[in-house]
Amino acid sequence: MSYSEEEVMSLLRQQRDSDAQQTEAHSSVYGGQLDQNLIQWQLDLKEDLERIDHLLRGHELKYTANGELIWQESDNPDAKPFNQYGTSLLLNCISFYLNRNTILSNYDEKMINDKMHDLGDELADLIFMKYEKMGMDTAEKKKLYPIIVREIVDTIHSAYLRALGGGERDSLRTARSVVQNQPISSGHDPYPSLQPQKKFSIFRPTTWK
Repeated sequence: MSYSEEEVMSLLRQQRDSDAQQTEAHSSVYGGQLDQNLIQWQLDLKEDLERIDHLLRGHELKYTANGELIWQESDNPDAKPFNQYGTSLLLNCISFYLNRNTILSNYDEKMINDKMHDLGDELADLIFMKYEKMGMDTAEKKKLYPIIVREIVDTIHSAYLRALGGGERDSLRTARSVVQNQPISSGHDPYPSLQPQKKFSIFRPTTWK
């Protein structure tokens, strides 16, 4: 069977349009999924709190025999600044600040600075009044007191900076708008990898319909 030049050009245009439509559908679905995962990652602070928990307990990151990096107990007692009570008490305080309500709020710079100043004072007083009960019972552990207060305040300060001028809310609103406005071509399976489709090809007559 032979085709005129005009018919061949028409078939080639159909091939190009078919490829473009499938690429657009695939990009829209999976691009939106990636954006949604990014939004969830931005709001999920569980990993941050777990890391702080390990650090307060004096755990160390070490490689196992198979090359996996995991948290392990330190062999040095002085490297464990707090006991179970002390770690739980501080982590409870941190959790009141390190959460979605904080990062999705709208604060100006003065309010953030005032909050950090008050938090630093209150945190320093808390540890000073309860240091022995919290497990900070040696001279070496007490030397860690100033830097621990500073590290906690700086961590919470970073969370508040995400809320400076409602920046985090604006960022998520923009990302959500992009996801919602991404075009998905009608008539195409949103999950092409799950259900194979008949793709037009100039070299396969059965796909010309």
